[in-house]
Amino acid sequence: MKLQFLNPLYAPADPVASVYLDTSRDIDDPDRAIERRWRHLRESLLAHDAGEATVDAVESVLGTDREIAGPHGQAVFAAAGRLLLTEYLPDPPVRDSACFGALPDALPLVLQHAPDLPYAAVAIRRVHLPEAAGGGEVLDIEYDIGHWPMGRVNAATPGWRTPVDSWPQQAEQFLAELAGAAESGGTEEILLAGDPWAANTMIRLAPNWLKNRLVRLKNGHHHYPQPGRAVLEDELEAVFTDRLPQRDRQQLDAFQAQRARDPEACEGLTAAVAALQRGQARTVLINRPVQQTPPLWVGGAPTDLARSADDLRAFGIDYYWEQDAGSAVTRAAAGTQAELVVVPREELPFPDGIAVLLRRSVD
Repeated sequence: MKLQFLNPLYAPADPVASVYLDTSRDIDDPDRAIERRWRHLRESLLAHDAGEATVDAVESVLGTDREIAGPHGQAVFAAAGRLLLTEYLPDPPVRDSACFGALPDALPLVLQHAPDLPYAAVAIRRVHLPEAAGGGEVLDIEYDIGHWPMGRVNAATPGWRTPVDSWPQQAEQFLAELAGAAESGGTEEILLAGDPWAANTMIRLAPNWLKNRLVRLKNGHHHYPQPGRAVLEDELEAVFTDRLPQRDRQQLDAFQAQRARDPEACEGLTAAVAALQRGQARTVLINRPVQQTPPLWVGGAPTDLARSADDLRAFGIDYYWEQDAGSAVTRAAAGTQAELVVVPREELPFPDGIAVLLRRSVD
């Protein structure tokens, strides 16, 4: 996964407030619950000198996700009285949290993005219109283009409606729109469910390259998605569980070949820090669940990180502080244009829960 979406967090020189809040609305009186949870986080931020303006900036967007049904959350980052980044989370945070410091607490957001698999989902439903609406049969087509799993709550559903008799002609126009979006977004798979005749017509008319990416779901549900949720969300989860994008799988294969030659250069926190210091990490690989590791020492630049303060002083760095390893490594990866791959621990465990693919090992 590329980390450019984190760039706004590292642009300001000011300390950053990082907030993760459960904003689910599937409970009684959700607004009151959100307000109560936020009140405690607000007090904590103010106690750590975040400043009223910065805290107010965070508060201005919390709970604004009323259109999203089901369990979810928000991640909000602000500095110097202005918002830096706001994202809806497909899963509520394990716990509500707020911190204020020189570096943002960005790793939990990255973990929610993973595996960042580009996909499309198409659901076709045949609807019998009542006489008052003109009667007859129409096809309702809903589709999303997104990245899994963030697309669970960030997906846009354009929606099409066409008379059944017009579908063979309309399908070509729909396919052209879908193909353009899929190609520009790097879509790897397109899940298709719904009316069998309409789906077969679409498959028959699709160009070969698009047809090769279509995955027909025989038992896909035909219900409209909940407000603010992805089309075919349950089916997407079943298909994409434990899946990695093709590029990430290729990098994981390259890492295993590299590890066979020189494991000390690419496994564990010491190897990861050394590679990030030199800008030689092509990809940072992190185990999920994340392993607790000792804090690192960091300076003002992304490559200013080390296992000890003495190491930074040896590099001629005289301004530094202790930082949790997750925030330090995430900044270093984003700042050196390294990618990040999250790997289930049971699939491939790393010492200290971290490893790196070095730049010399891939094009």
